[in-house]
Amino acid sequence: MLKPFYLMTFLLFTHVFLFSQKMSVDRIEPPFWWTEMHDHELQLMLYGKDLGNASVNCDNQLIRIKSVETVENKNYLFVNLVLEEGIQPGKYSFTLTKNKKEIPFEYELKKRDENSAQRKSYDASDVIYLLMPDRFANGDENNDSTPDTKEKHNRAYKGGRHGGDIQGMIDRLPYLAEMGVTALWPTPLLLDDEEKYSYHGYAAADYYKIDPRYGTNELYKKLADECHKHGIKLIKDYVTNHCGISHWWMTDLPMKDWVHQFPSFTRTNYRMSTWNDPYTSDFDLQLNNRGWFDHTMPDLDQSNPYLLTYLKQNAIWWIEYAGLDGLRIDTYPYNDKWHIAQWTKAIRDEYPNINIVGECWQHRPSEIAYWQSGTPNYDGYDSYLPSVMDFCLTDQLFEAFNEADQGWDKGVARIYYSLVTDYVYANPYNLMVMLDNHDITRYSESVKNDVDNYKLALSFLLTTRGIPQIYYGTEIMMEGSKSQGDGDIRRDFPGGWKNDAQNAFVREGRSPKENEVFDHISTLLNWRRNNPVIHFGKMMHFIPEDNIYVYFRYDEQKKVMVIINNNKESKKIKAARFKEMIEGYSLGHDILTGKMVVLQPEIDIEGKKALILELSKAL
Repeated sequence: MLKPFYLMTFLLFTHVFLFSQKMSVDRIEPPFWWTEMHDHELQLMLYGKDLGNASVNCDNQLIRIKSVETVENKNYLFVNLVLEEGIQPGKYSFTLTKNKKEIPFEYELKKRDENSAQRKSYDASDVIYLLMPDRFANGDENNDSTPDTKEKHNRAYKGGRHGGDIQGMIDRLPYLAEMGVTALWPTPLLLDDEEKYSYHGYAAADYYKIDPRYGTNELYKKLADECHKHGIKLIKDYVTNHCGISHWWMTDLPMKDWVHQFPSFTRTNYRMSTWNDPYTSDFDLQLNNRGWFDHTMPDLDQSNPYLLTYLKQNAIWWIEYAGLDGLRIDTYPYNDKWHIAQWTKAIRDEYPNINIVGECWQHRPSEIAYWQSGTPNYDGYDSYLPSVMDFCLTDQLFEAFNEADQGWDKGVARIYYSLVTDYVYANPYNLMVMLDNHDITRYSESVKNDVDNYKLALSFLLTTRGIPQIYYGTEIMMEGSKSQGDGDIRRDFPGGWKNDAQNAFVREGRSPKENEVFDHISTLLNWRRNNPVIHFGKMMHFIPEDNIYVYFRYDEQKKVMVIINNNKESKKIKAARFKEMIEGYSLGHDILTGKMVVLQPEIDIEGKKALILELSKAL
């Protein structure tokens, strides 16, 4: 629990400034940079003792010092550089001067990787595998606890550190590749040094350091390299809204408005809709924007230009350093929307092809669409986010396959009516679609562990428009309920630790039910990977009748017909209704069973089954 002297504790004047103290440079961020970047300007944040009002010089004329800025806390100095055309990679000498005292320091500029700016990102051709590193696999028991971090290993505690790490992910890349995964999204891996519940990683204590209980910066870069060798893209989970209360700067802030501050702890109202509500009060809006997400998560003030530049450069630094393929942004609508849009734009200016998906956890399509770039919003706002997460579709999938009676808008009609509103999105084909994730009840619980319903949902997820995301353990129908706490929906993957009673990474370690689900998802993923029609093909669907949903994915080369029967009984559907899509086709190859299906005059489909038919003309 935080003390009442909240404001005093985290303001920059917590120390008594002594003019006699010796000037020092203890930290420079970013720690290095690159030549040939799109933006030739670079802000260095120097931290140490008594740096205020110092001057800075460089020995190279191609590094122009645009300005040296002293801020409220004299332990910081912001040095704004312009890297002129022709600057070469190398280490450059700088001199910090104050009161006739000099401190020399070096700063390195590295050479960019070839075609770095034009890197290919994730898109609808990918299937993203979301995992929590602490709960997936322990590849190095030596880093389970470290002397320089507060929380120690305690696998017996659901909310504790269990020991999963980067090496564990590297070791399991062949498993993911064989299953058909093409993109990996680990939850944050930066140092989170809270005394408890630090395993989730969403309270960063250092924006330039991988948590040593996961590994090192170098090992993270190796993870990206190994992902690429296995045909897998790596996505970084980035948090711009807040840092951790244990972040190194929280005891000595650069300036008062680095974080939002209050006389006592003030929590956000979590009302993201205040940003797109034309009638919102400023009180409600500011509480959403400025309030803290939790006691351990100070709310960053993106309207501070020094902080905003710091965050821009940090995201670019990680993309460039590790060779990342994209970003996922946590709690996007809790940021100051105008300034976070500048942050997003800066990244896309540097990497024009990069995909960035924002977590905009709202429950109406128009509210989610507000945050996707290109939406013609009433207030002219553009987030610059290419992608957002389709929570509205997830909401409907949680109910659809449990309802035996369709009626007007139940059962599979829920899915139909969710997609009917796609006109509000600038690009529905670039939405992230998911059954569940690390913040909600696992989908297996939603369908009451019914394998048939579970497989129906997966069949839909992996053939509809958008970028599918699956949560680790989905392939073995892992269980977990949010009502039992976050730890229950973030269980350890069986076999990720030595001496686990079960090893679900191998076929012989899985139960018959788990293998049934694994085979289903693996078949779909590996088929999907090689079928652009499912990635970018158009979509046409027909109004569900009798709890049966039929839709098509098609392009100039191929047509795929998907039939989902949400009834327990077998059904026959008349092919004539779908004439506009199947005319000229007489057969369909079911990719799930390998069987050929005759399209005329009726199509038989078993109860609680899906047909995914590659259409072909008569032989």
